[in-house]
Amino acid sequence: MINRKGETFVINIFLIVLGYSRLKFTKLTSDKRQKSLFECMFEAFRYFQGIPHEILFDNMKTVIDRHKSTFKNVVINDTFKAFAQDSGFEVLTCRAYRAKTKGKVETLAKLVDRLKVYNGEFDTFEELERIVEDFNNDINNEISQATNEMPFDRFKEEKEYLAPLPIMDILLSYFHHEKEYKVYKDSMINYKGQKYSVPTRFIGKYVNAYEVEDTINIYYTEDLIASHPKSEKLFNYKKDHAIEILKSDALKGWDESSVEDFVENNLRRMDIILN
Repeated sequence: MINRKGETFVINIFLIVLGYSRLKFTKLTSDKRQKSLFECMFEAFRYFQGIPHEILFDNMKTVIDRHKSTFKNVVINDTFKAFAQDSGFEVLTCRAYRAKTKGKVETLAKLVDRLKVYNGEFDTFEELERIVEDFNNDINNEISQATNEMPFDRFKEEKEYLAPLPIMDILLSYFHHEKEYKVYKDSMINYKGQKYSVPTRFIGKYVNAYEVEDTINIYYTEDLIASHPKSEKLFNYKKDHAIEILKSDALKGWDESSVEDFVENNLRRMDIILN
């Protein structure tokens, strides 16, 4: 997806579909880690206000143990098995090369193409999340080609067959230890709609961010790697981070003093906080 400023957002869409009503739940994620899957399923259960007795999964590595699985015998990984038991659903997996078993999801995945019309209509990841939430509501209010009814209408019958929600704090513990933020290629994290810089050696890693009064403190494991004044500006750089970022990319080959002059003479004129 491309925002108004031409920045590229590489995203993933989680999709779960109830078999009878075709009610869908979609959620935007920035990665495919198991913790993200747990968070998506947690939010889906809250959205459905109940849990299906069986859930069919594609053979993805966040669910199955590929080292122990064979063509005829699929082994669920221990962490996911524990999550399923605490949630109260049975894990079913798609048979290899049998597209029919996962047709509901694969057919609906084509709907994601409709998100492309929103290119150029958002600025931040958070805005894109709201677009996906509205999109989810729209498709659940449309007539399903499979049932010729709206998913929300059929769900009124189906919801009585869902198991009640378990103690959600147990499921929360699978992913909500601390919120993590990915450091993108520009050596910045997205935090509450603003971008804050960190040293370039953390690109691709996940960090934690905490607010202390008017300061945003960013940690990698237990080490404090950056502190920024809380800001409403989109871009917030530490001066030494900006120099390091430019030297590693746009101004590669420039000497230190020339890059520093560029930062002082150009970045401060833009809609950027330099501290």
